[in-house]
Order: sequence, then C-alpha cells, then structure tokens
Amino acid sequence: MPVFRWGNAWDAFRDLEREVDRLMGSMDFTLQGVRLGRTFPAVNLYEYDDHYLLTSELPGMKKSDLDLSIAQGILTLKGNRTADDVPDSSYRRSERYRGQWQRSLNLPDRVMEEGLKAELTNGILKITLPKAPEVTPRQIPIQEGGE
Repeated sequence: MPVFRWGNAWDAFRDLEREVDRLMGSMDFTLQGVRLGRTFPAVNLYEYDDHYLLTSELPGMKKSDLDLSIAQGILTLKGNRTADDVPDSSYRRSERYRGQWQRSLNLPDRVMEEGLKAELTNGILKITLPKAPEVTPRQIPIQEGGE
C-alpha cells in the first residue's frame, strides 16, 4: 500500500498558490514611493538645453546636515538625518531613515564640474549641472610614409 501518492502531492501547492493570488488581488498595493529599505534619498535628473537639474527630497534636513563633493565625474551626496525629539518608544510607524547616508552618482559626460550650484529650499535639494560645450571630432591628417 503506497504511503505517498504523487498524483495528489501538488494539490496543496495549487491551493496555496490560489490563496496567495486571492490575497494579493484583494490588496490595493502599489510600490510607487516605497523606498524598499534604501538608506539614501531618491533623486530625479532632468535635462534642459544648457544644463541638467538634479533634485532630491530631504525633509527636515538643513544645509549643515549635507556635504556635496565632485571628483572625476562622480557626484557624492552625504548627509546625516538626526533623530526627532521623540523617544523611540513613542513611534508607531517610522518610514524615514535616520542616521548617516551617502550616495554617489555618475554624472553625464558633458557636465562642467566647475560650474555646479546647489540650493536647499524647504527640504528640496536642487543641484544645477551646467553642460559643457559639445566637442566636435577633429580630423587627424594622415601622411604617407616612405618605404
């Protein structure tokens, strides 16, 4: 007499799959805006005719909490978001990261590093990245060599 029947072994998995599908289908769940455990702020990069604009939302941060640097085409944003004046035992939900964070971004090729400007207003960081003039290829004349 068989103890285990292969024909019915997958029925439990099919039932589980159906239940998970039903549960997920009944939830109004979108991932937009969910940071998924990132400890650094999200950024947007826009391109205009003469410059790029990088923006980031940094609620509650001050100029003294931030450090921006650039080297070899990499823009580094560092920050320290201090804890609120609320004891941890009072939190019922905490989604904003607290503590130190760092983010490094490769800049587009045509950015003039000397002309960068940064502004922090009402928790929105805006970094203006001016474009360098477009470089046109230069033809290299080829000379015939004697043999």
